Amino acid sequence: MADNATHHYISSFFLVGIPGLQAFHRWIGIPVFLLFALALLGNSVIIITIKLEPSLHQPMYFFLCMLAVNDMALASSTTPKMLDIFWLDAHRFDFSICLAQMYFIHTFCIMESALLVAMAFDRYVAICIPLRYTTILTPPMVIKMGLAGMTRAAFMVLPCPLLIKRLPYYTKYVINHAYCEHMAVVKLASANTLINRAYGISVALSVMVLDLGLIATSYIKILQAVFRLSSQNARSKALGTCAAHVCTILVSYTPALFSFLTHRIGKKVPPSIHIIFASLYLLVPPTVNPLVYGVKTKQIRDRVVSLFFPNKKISEN
Repeated sequence: MADNATHHYISSFFLVGIPGLQAFHRWIGIPVFLLFALALLGNSVIIITIKLEPSLHQPMYFFLCMLAVNDMALASSTTPKMLDIFWLDAHRFDFSICLAQMYFIHTFCIMESALLVAMAFDRYVAICIPLRYTTILTPPMVIKMGLAGMTRAAFMVLPCPLLIKRLPYYTKYVINHAYCEHMAVVKLASANTLINRAYGISVALSVMVLDLGLIATSYIKILQAVFRLSSQNARSKALGTCAAHVCTILVSYTPALFSFLTHRIGKKVPPSIHIIFASLYLLVPPTVNPLVYGVKTKQIRDRVVSLFFPNKKISEN
């Protein structure tokens, strides 16, 4: 009772942005806005292209549509507030809204990982057991896989804000970050946060180990099947269908792994570097993914060219 009498729960957090670079916030906001605009534009073009082109109504492109929607949601969950901080000096963030943002950010990140696993499985079936491709990856199965990934993400992240909600926040309210990240919020609590930390680490590790393990297994099987092909041209064609997916995996997991490790063991990493990488993780994949698939996938590339340049002759190669 005495503790409640002398302390008041905080109602909002103060988001610093990028520590040490506050003087450059207005300039930093420009590339952030451009990345956000490109992410929305690129992913919208991918979705419209797949919808309008009947030849793209295949499982691989349905998964790509889901990835595009998820990428737009992920970028939209963070960028508006980041721009508020960088351009309008609107650093205050309501406690409940901060928890909501944290929940959606981590949900969309786990959903992204699940979609990369689904796309790896799609490539495995297409290359290793092509004769059963249409019977295994039917439209209902694709929908079920998407819903399973969404359900897993939603329920895995749900305990995080609920566990934070029970913690007392009295004096610390400054978050050295550009958005409400789980560990950054947990560290401000005026109580023991062992359960929160343990759960956060277990979720991150389980998702990363399980999903990367499934992706690695799929590609080991794919490589085994590809190297059994006698024709060099057939090998190149088979591997070419995986190129865009491999690029997406590297773009998605590299900054995520860096951010995860620096929060736990990277004590000597400057906060500004960590925040920049953490922000890039949420902005770069949504921006780069449609570019990668647009360049690497001939069907999408040709359809996009025909949409914007209807009189241009499309190459047959």
